[in-house]
Amino acid sequence: MTSTSLQRAWWLKTLHQWHWISAAISLVGLLLFSLTGITLNHAGSIEASPEVTRRQAQLPAPLRAPLSVLAAQAAEDNGTPPLPDAVVRWLAGELNVDVRGREVEWAPDEIYVALPRPGGDAWLRIDLPQGEVMHEITRRGWISYLNDLHKGRHTGAVWSGFIDVFAVACLLFATTGLLILKLHAGNRPSTWPLVALGLVLPALLALLTIH
Repeated sequence: MTSTSLQRAWWLKTLHQWHWISAAISLVGLLLFSLTGITLNHAGSIEASPEVTRRQAQLPAPLRAPLSVLAAQAAEDNGTPPLPDAVVRWLAGELNVDVRGREVEWAPDEIYVALPRPGGDAWLRIDLPQGEVMHEITRRGWISYLNDLHKGRHTGAVWSGFIDVFAVACLLFATTGLLILKLHAGNRPSTWPLVALGLVLPALLALLTIH
C-alpha cells in the first residue's frame, strides 16, 4: 500500500471509531429529542388533562414566630431572605417539599414560594397568622414532562449540563459522519447532492413559508 492509501485507511479507522462512540453516547438522547421535537411541533393538537394535588399542614408555633419577624423585616427592607433552615427541614419532612435555593416572596401575613417543575407547576403558601401551609402540585402528563426536558425548562443545573454534553456528542457524530462521507464521496456520486439537498430544502422552506 502507498503512503496515501495507508493515511486514508488510518483516517477512516479513526473517524469510524469516533463516529460509533459518539453515536452510542448520543443514541438515546437523539431518540428522546427527535420524539419530543414531534410532540412539541404538534403541542396544540395533543390534549392534556392536568392533575392537581393539594396538601395542607399546620406550621408549629415555634417555627411561625421567627417567620413573622422575618416577614416584618423583609417588608421594611424590601428584601427576599431565604426561609430559615428549621422551616426548610420541617417542610421536607412534613410535606416532602424541597424549597432549598428557591426565591421566597414575603408579605406581612403570607409567604409564597413558586416551585416550577418540568411537566407541570407547583407552589407553597404559608399563612402567618393561622400557620396554615398549603402546597399545590399540577401535573400535565408525561408528554409535557418530556417536552420540558427537551427545552431544559425548570430542569436544574445537572440536566442543563447533560444537554451541553449531549450537544457536543451530536456535533462529534455529525462532524465525523461528514468527514466519512467526504472520504467515500469519490465512489458515491450522489453524496454531495444529497448533502446539498439537506441544506437547501430547509433554507428554501424557511425563506418561502416563514414570514
